[in-house]
Amino acid sequence: MGDDTWAEPTRLANVLEADQDVSGVLRVTRGTEVLWEVRLGYAERAHRIPITSSTRFATASLGKMFTAVGILDAAGRGELALDDPVVSLLAPEDRPGTLRDDVTVHHLLSHTSGIADYFEEDEDLPGYREDYGALWETLPTYRVRDYRALLPLFADLPPVCPPGTANHYSNAGYVLLGILLAEVSGLPFADAVVTRVFEPAGLTASGYPALDEVHPDVAVGYLRPLTPEGPWRTNVFSVPAVGGGDGGAVVSAPDVERFLRAVRTGGVWRGVTPELVLTPRFEADDRWAPAYGVDVRDDGVFCKDGGDPGVAAFARLNPNTDTTVVLLANIGWEDVDGLSGLLRLVIDTADTA
Repeated sequence: MGDDTWAEPTRLANVLEADQDVSGVLRVTRGTEVLWEVRLGYAERAHRIPITSSTRFATASLGKMFTAVGILDAAGRGELALDDPVVSLLAPEDRPGTLRDDVTVHHLLSHTSGIADYFEEDEDLPGYREDYGALWETLPTYRVRDYRALLPLFADLPPVCPPGTANHYSNAGYVLLGILLAEVSGLPFADAVVTRVFEPAGLTASGYPALDEVHPDVAVGYLRPLTPEGPWRTNVFSVPAVGGGDGGAVVSAPDVERFLRAVRTGGVWRGVTPELVLTPRFEADDRWAPAYGVDVRDDGVFCKDGGDPGVAAFARLNPNTDTTVVLLANIGWEDVDGLSGLLRLVIDTADTA
């Protein structure tokens, strides 16, 4: 590998840091070797605390892959079956009124349940929402410490389609999976994921701390100033106080890599095999298809992304070369012109290095 292999990604990353105040970490590994890592900006801007390799970031929907493995592990323990109707597993007070009897755990995992979402991302559906932050105008974020608080946002909405007939990305489906995991395990959701998913895979730096708690090495999520000379703002009023089934885990880049490789190799969680997680579950429109908690390409590459106000996250493993690409940032995708382009360049470089 030539010394200039990573010159262009490094140059572009430094440009985004200088010109757009990007803050985060990009890291590429192959096996046990770190091929490239760049750390940009600050974990905490007021006191100019720099980001390090051990900095932990909120990850938005990246957390769905942790929830999925938690549910699959629960199936391996005999606490549920993937073809169980969801209504048979949830407590009566946690069942959405419009939840069909034929929606199964498999449907929730694969985004094929057809249930309406509390934050609809499909512009062609009537419930489409553009501004995630607007959700919290009526439901204060500090009240969302148990994701049952989100049930009123979608429990009475009609399904968008029958189960199994379409791939409809659903945050609400993973909210239900988080509630379901807590129900069948007898543990709070965060405890179930930490003890059953993170700890067996060696993820020692990851968890679900509340946004208003002070912990070491946790990056503060930031929103851009409202005026050119105004102050940066934190995302404390823009995301739930604690993560749940549909996302919000706080992780480090090395922990994400450990998780990806644990999924790929298997043998870590009860009954959870690479084939179980990574088998495509619905016909793809292009090369990518939904699996359980991740998207899978026809050559075996799998990935997951996430985004919230003040949060950008991406994780990818190419099993053909055992190469991971991880991006964790404490600034949102929409606040950086060129962050997605930088990520594409890093992926292309990693695949050819």
